[in-house]
Amino acid sequence: MIYTCTMNPAIDLFTEFEHFSPFVVNRSIYEDYQANGKAINISFMLKKMNIESTATGFLGGFTGEYIEQELVRNSINVNFIKVDGITRINTFIRSGELEYKAVNKGPEINQNEQEALLQYIKTFTNKDMLFVSGSLPKGVKDEIFVTIAELSLKQGFSLILDISSDRLIDCLPFHPYLIKPNDEELAHLLGIPQLESEQELVKAAQQLLDKGAERILVSRGEKGALYVDKGHVLWSTAPKGKVVNTACAGDTMLAVFVGKMIQTGDLEEALICATAAGSSTAFTAGLSNLEDIPLLREQIQLKKEVI
Repeated sequence: MIYTCTMNPAIDLFTEFEHFSPFVVNRSIYEDYQANGKAINISFMLKKMNIESTATGFLGGFTGEYIEQELVRNSINVNFIKVDGITRINTFIRSGELEYKAVNKGPEINQNEQEALLQYIKTFTNKDMLFVSGSLPKGVKDEIFVTIAELSLKQGFSLILDISSDRLIDCLPFHPYLIKPNDEELAHLLGIPQLESEQELVKAAQQLLDKGAERILVSRGEKGALYVDKGHVLWSTAPKGKVVNTACAGDTMLAVFVGKMIQTGDLEEALICATAAGSSTAFTAGLSNLEDIPLLREQIQLKKEVI
């Protein structure tokens, strides 16, 4: 079974305005409410690929109920730890070429609730895969990422990490199946101000492989993506289009990449489809429906480096 763990989910409110000005009433011309959270997005995308998953993490209040209802409505399995407080609502505002993002902290998670999640993860086996993505809610220290990584090695399940925490480095000795930093996060992990050249990006990714990661997928926005493992270095360019919302593009890329690897085992096909899908999500207010993938992939160029 595939599991997705979102510890700080949200309802994301997407709105668009002709003009957005301070100290006046701004009336939207478009609005959309979405059950969200990085790993929740992965469950939604896997379902679009006809791949089953179970979504877990922490949910609270009426907002948490809405998120769970949306997952169930989309025939996605759920097993969340119910917590006190109200799951957060984030707001994304588009006005002309500008995008504003208002992201809230969410409820505080106590030790008993955290332990309940870890006990659930301890039931996973070597037949399972777990995505852990996104930020942490109040009360949860990023040590939990290392604890989960330890469990993955002990229990034998495949762990995929898309987190911005510095503790990602401490997870690598437990050999996560895949990590997905963006280019800025990759530089930060290694204490490098900026990775400017392709050669620098590859060298940085290979340093993380040396520390224990098995595979690295680097999302690069309009520049495309980089994939590195012990035997491959692959680059993909990104298709062109009008960017509407960048919030979920990386989640889409990760889900489609892993989903295609599960379905086909074809690394190059997985990277091309993942890059197209990430762009497709960026070109719409919500998650991609994958219908434009055949068209977008025609714009993508793949480059391979010999190791």
